[in-house]
Amino acid sequence: MILRPHSFLRLYSSTAGNGLKILRTISEVRAWRRTALESSQDVSLVPTMGALHSGHEALVQAAKSLTDKTIVSIFVNPSQFAPTEDLDQYPRTLDSDLELLTRLGADAVFVPSVEDLYPSGIPLDQSRQVGAFVTVQGLSEQLEGQVRPQFFRGVATVVTKLLNIVEPERVLFGQKDAQQCVVVKRLVKDLHINSVVHVVPTVREASGLALSSRNAYLTEQVRQDAAVIYAGLNQGLELYRSGETNPELIINRIKDTIKTKFNDIEYVTVSDLETLQDIKGKIWPIKGALISLAVRVPNQFGDQTRLIDNILL
Repeated sequence: MILRPHSFLRLYSSTAGNGLKILRTISEVRAWRRTALESSQDVSLVPTMGALHSGHEALVQAAKSLTDKTIVSIFVNPSQFAPTEDLDQYPRTLDSDLELLTRLGADAVFVPSVEDLYPSGIPLDQSRQVGAFVTVQGLSEQLEGQVRPQFFRGVATVVTKLLNIVEPERVLFGQKDAQQCVVVKRLVKDLHINSVVHVVPTVREASGLALSSRNAYLTEQVRQDAAVIYAGLNQGLELYRSGETNPELIINRIKDTIKTKFNDIEYVTVSDLETLQDIKGKIWPIKGALISLAVRVPNQFGDQTRLIDNILL
């Protein structure tokens, strides 16, 4: 099956309130970008999959402080979902997303169709996909890549497409998706893309739970219980700050904390900040490390939702 645009991509006027330009096609984006270039205005891009929350708000605000113009893309990218994952269930809230972007003073939003970004089609079965794709070898196979082997191929491909279309001076991502940030930095470097990657700190709920569009899947009780994930990460950080450099002991402390609420821990790793390889033996304080994890928690559909988070040492 070839995916078609979802129903929320109905026609909108080209300009929302307060001047937010709503761009649906690649040619419209390039015309908008050309106007900015002719006016000597630099541009920041904030790529999103919609269902915008305060974490995205922080990205847009950071983008506005960096450049003259800010454009946000909203596209639920099929190529980063496996056939068994939650593409159809992924929250789509375009009306409220546009209201938020208007309030924040973003200059433009790009809401492309699947056909525009994937002119050769994009079946979810990777073995049936045809066309050009981008793979960042060496950074995509570990951590999230072990559980979701198609994920970073899809991320790298769609980010490359967006950067080619918009040609922004700066592109912004959130630290919550730490591995994604490392992957994008490498593809920008290796493919000589003329954009600077900025990473914005993770925005959290009052409990400490990292903001995510998938948090909408959770009951209020599970959202409260999920605060234990960040608490576990902080337990690991405090152990490190007390002088512990053995990654295995730090990982065990984090797992013990999380298991007071949830037992389905997919991984907790202590990784090199640049290569994302697991650190064996000792963490060198002069270099630091990344602790990242994924935990499955119950959701309101009677299934499970994967929550990811990380913290820097």
